[in-house]
Amino acid sequence: MNKLWILGLLCVSLFACSPSEEELLKAGIEKMDAQAWPEAVTYFDQLLEKNPANATALNAKGVALFQQGKIEEAIPVFDQAITADSTNYKPWFNRGNAKMELKNYREALADFNLASALDPTQLDILFNRGTALLNMEEYEDALLDFQTLLQSDPNNAEAHFRKGKAELGMSDPIHGMESLTNTVNLDPKNAEAYYLLGVTRMSALGQKNEGCADLKMALSLGYSEAETWIKDFCEK
Repeated sequence: MNKLWILGLLCVSLFACSPSEEELLKAGIEKMDAQAWPEAVTYFDQLLEKNPANATALNAKGVALFQQGKIEEAIPVFDQAITADSTNYKPWFNRGNAKMELKNYREALADFNLASALDPTQLDILFNRGTALLNMEEYEDALLDFQTLLQSDPNNAEAHFRKGKAELGMSDPIHGMESLTNTVNLDPKNAEAYYLLGVTRMSALGQKNEGCADLKMALSLGYSEAETWIKDFCEK
């Protein structure tokens, strides 16, 4: 649910006595590629001492902080990146991800809407916006995002899964089961999808044998909530 965007720049020159903004940005991006997040922040801070309004460095620093779990520190850095360049969708998207981590779904949704308006081709925005809407129980709007995403990426198992959850939230078990079946066909290790399939088969359609088989599969994959259903309905 949390892919973050940065801009990598290529620079062939080596550091001089006083490295340039481009050199510091390149060094920071290289540290991020190595998942050396604190070191990356150090390079971005050096760059920002030279140019506090460098939107790319601000966005990248926010990403590095996010990756360290410093969500509340990352948000004001994304704020600064947006102030420096409000036309780039990336800091809007990244700030939305940070707010979603804090369960501020409505604020995250506002950021995803702005990010999508700036670049409607980005499927990650659709996925994360749909996820925010799903968490807000805005099932119809969530469904629209996942349907749109799947038109371009029909083998996205997680999008099928969340689409299925939205459909179940709309009391549409037939389409929900279809989406969950697509999920497990694409990702046979999705234990929760098997669990939801089993519960839906039994509670909505009365398909005990098939439902029990799905629940047992969910349990075998480590989904412990299936055990109660199995004991109550499948061992009699």
